[in-house]
Amino acid sequence: MTFSERILVWYDENKRTLPWRGTRDPYKIWLSEIMLQQTRVVQGTPYYLKFIGNFPKVHDLANASEEEVLKLWQGLGYYSRARNLHATAKMVVGEYGGDFPDTYKELLKLKGVGDYTASAIASICFDRPEPVVDGNVYRVLARYFGVDLAINSTEGVKYFKKLAREVMNAENIRDYNQGIMEFGAIQCSPKKPNCEECPLNKSCIALQTNKVGELPVKLKKTKVRDRYFNYVVFMSEENKMILEQRKGKGIWQNLWQFPLLESQESLLEESFTQKLSSFDYQPEIISVDKFNTDAIVHKLSHQHLYTTFWIVRTKGRVIDSISLEEVEKYPVPVLIADFLERFKKQYF
Repeated sequence: MTFSERILVWYDENKRTLPWRGTRDPYKIWLSEIMLQQTRVVQGTPYYLKFIGNFPKVHDLANASEEEVLKLWQGLGYYSRARNLHATAKMVVGEYGGDFPDTYKELLKLKGVGDYTASAIASICFDRPEPVVDGNVYRVLARYFGVDLAINSTEGVKYFKKLAREVMNAENIRDYNQGIMEFGAIQCSPKKPNCEECPLNKSCIALQTNKVGELPVKLKKTKVRDRYFNYVVFMSEENKMILEQRKGKGIWQNLWQFPLLESQESLLEESFTQKLSSFDYQPEIISVDKFNTDAIVHKLSHQHLYTTFWIVRTKGRVIDSISLEEVEKYPVPVLIADFLERFKKQYF
C-alpha cells in the first residue's frame, strides 16, 4: 500500500465531524480555511458558525460593513485575515458574479489567498489535483521522509511543495488533502505523536532514526519586541468614555481602543499624569487610578505588549464620549474586550 493510500484509509476511519467537512461550497470552504490559518479547530469552529449564521452567502458578507465583520471576528486574532475576507467577498461578488473561481491560478488572485488556500479550495471543491501544504502537512512529510530542510526557507518551501505533489493521490485529491492535514493534526501531532499506533510507523524515517522530536526544522523566529501600552480610560461624571479607531498598517488596524499612550517602559502615576497633557481633550481631572497594578502581558507573534489601563475620572462632559453599552458594540482587540468585562463587574 502506498503512502497516499494509507493516508486515505486512516482518514476514512478517523476523520472528525466538522461543520465544513460535508460541503463542496467554495464559500464555506474558503471561510473555514481563512479562519483556521494560525487558529486551532476548536477555537475557530464557533467563529465559523457565527459567520455562516450572520452571512450565509458570500453576497451577505460582501454587503456587510467592515465594523460588523471585525466585531464578529473579535478575539480570533490576526485581524488582517478579517479585512482580507471582507475584501475578497466583495471581489467575488463584483468581479466573478458571486461564484468563486474554480482553478488554482484564478483563486490566487483573491486577496488573502495564498498557495495553501488556493490549493485547498481547488481540490476540495473542484477536484483539481493540487497538493496542500500547511503546517500539518509539512510535519508529516518531514518526519515520514526524513527531510531536514527548514520549512520556512525558500529552498524548503519549494522542496516540500514538489514532494507533496509527487506523493499525493490525484484520483481522490479531495479526501487525500483533507486526510493528510487531519493526520498531521491528530496522529502526527507536534508534541507526543502517537507513533505506536501509526499506520506509517514501519516506514517513517524520523521514527527509525529517532528524530521525531527534531522534525520539521524551522529557521529561528524574528526577535520579539517589547512595547508598553498605557490605555487611558477617561470616565466623565456621566460615566461616559472615549474610543478611538486605530489607523495605519500596524496591529489591530481599524479596530477601536481607548486613547493610547505608548512609553519606553512601565510608567509610574506621576509620569503618566504628566503625559496626559498631550491629549487634545484636556478635561479637568479629578483622579487617576491604575486598574491593574501589574502590567498585563499580551503576547503577539513578534511583540509583547505590557499593558496598563488607567482610569482617569474627569469633571464635566468629555467631548465625543459614549456610554459603556455603546462601547461594547464596537470591534476592539481581545485585550480591551477582556478589560471591559472585568471593568463592568467592578464599576457597574
